[in-house]
Amino acid sequence: MAQLNILIASYLEPELVEQIRREAPEVEVVYRPDLLGKPRYIADHNGPITRTPEQEAEWRSLLAQANVLFDFDHTHVDDLPQLAPKLKWIQSTSSGIGQFVKRIGYGEKTNWIMTTASGTHARPLAEFVLMSMLYFAKDFEYLQREKAAHHWARYCAEELAGKTVSIIGLGKIGREIARLAKPFEMRVIGNRRSGTETAIPNVDQLYAPDELTPLLTQANYLVLSVPHTPQTEGLIGAKEIALLPQGAVVINVARGQVMNYPALTEALRSGRLRGAALDVFATEPLPPDDPLWEMPNVIISPHSASTADNENAKITRLFCDNLKRFLAGTPMLNVLDVEKYY
Repeated sequence: MAQLNILIASYLEPELVEQIRREAPEVEVVYRPDLLGKPRYIADHNGPITRTPEQEAEWRSLLAQANVLFDFDHTHVDDLPQLAPKLKWIQSTSSGIGQFVKRIGYGEKTNWIMTTASGTHARPLAEFVLMSMLYFAKDFEYLQREKAAHHWARYCAEELAGKTVSIIGLGKIGREIARLAKPFEMRVIGNRRSGTETAIPNVDQLYAPDELTPLLTQANYLVLSVPHTPQTEGLIGAKEIALLPQGAVVINVARGQVMNYPALTEALRSGRLRGAALDVFATEPLPPDDPLWEMPNVIISPHSASTADNENAKITRLFCDNLKRFLAGTPMLNVLDVEKYY
C-alpha cells in the first residue's frame, strides 16, 4: 500500500505540522508555506495567496499526489476534483461548511469524506455570548458614553441571575453557552433541531424543534446558534421579533441568513429591542453604509467571535484523532452530512 500523502492547504504553525508528523510517522506530511498565503492574524486560514506561474505549477503537482487535505484549497475551489484525483478526505478548519460544499457541488461530484471543525469554536463563541450579555446587563454603552464626556454620575445596572437566555440550537456551541450561563444563575431554555434527548445538561427547559414561540416570548437574551440550512434560513423575521419581550437582546453567532436583518434593524431603531450582538451578517463584509454601524446599542464582530489564539492547536488535535481513525478504518469525527448541511 502506497504511503498516505497529506497536503496542508492553509497556514499552520510549524510546531503543529511537526505534531502531525510525530503522531503519524507512517504518513507523508507536505507543508509548503511558501506556496500559501501569509496569515493576517492568528488562525487565519484564508490569507491572500499570490503565486508565480512556477509556484502554481508546483502547487498543482502537490495536489495531484494528495490523498488528504488539511483544509480546503480555496485557490482551486471549482477544479479541485480534477486537480486532486487521488483525494479521499478533507479536514476543514471551519464548522459551518455545509452551504459552501452544497454550492460547489462536492457532494455530487466526489466521494470524498469531508470532516468539519465542529466543537473547536464552541468555547470562544460561548464566551462572546457571555461577554455580550454582560455588556448589556452592566450597560457598558452608558459607561463608555459617560467616560467620553468625563462625566461622573452613579447609575444602576442589572444582574444576569434570574434572566432567561433562550438558545436556538443546542448543538456543541449552544450547550457550551448553556454551561457558561449556569454559574451566573441564569435560566436556560432552548431547542435542538435533531436528536432525541428529553433533557440536556444545564438546560432548564428543552423544547421541541418546532416549538419556537415559547422560546421567543420568554427570552431576555435570544441566542442563535443553528447551522444554515433550508429549514433555518429566515428563521427569525419580523413576526418572530415581535414575540420577544420589550427590551430583549438578540445575539447571533449562527449565520446571517438565519435572521431578517432589516426587521432586526427596525426593531433596534424603534427601541423595541435593547440591543444586539452580531458576529455574522447576510452580506459580509457588512457594507459601510449599513445602519447597524451607527447604532450604539449594537456590537459588531467581523465574523471573528469563533477565532481564538489556540484554534489551530485544537484543529490539529482533532485532525490527528481523525487521522488515526482514517488509517484504522474506524468511524471518524464530525463527518459532514451533505444532505443535512452539517
